Amino acid sequence: MQFMHLGTCVTVHDDLHLRTAGQTVWGNVLSDGRAGVAWDWVQMPRGMLAMADPMCVVTNLRVVGEHGEVLTAFDAARVLNEIVYALPWQTEVHRALHDTH
Repeated sequence: MQFMHLGTCVTVHDDLHLRTAGQTVWGNVLSDGRAGVAWDWVQMPRGMLAMADPMCVVTNLRVVGEHGEVLTAFDAARVLNEIVYALPWQTEVHRALHDTH
């Protein structure tokens, strides 16, 4: 399944001790509905980007195992993180950061 970048929100803080953060949303329209994933990110030192909490990927996907069983939230998190890892999300977040400055 191919996901497209749908949008990124950037939260810039006036307090220099707080890191720039935000959310990014990816999705696709399929023949039987829409699928999407979203997660929070945070800007680390030297401009690096990281998921704020890899256990908190929001999705409307039903993640199933190899035998069709619905995975627990804990087991699904690994699959969802693999999806996130495969996306060029950091490029899109850097673009959004550039547009806010």
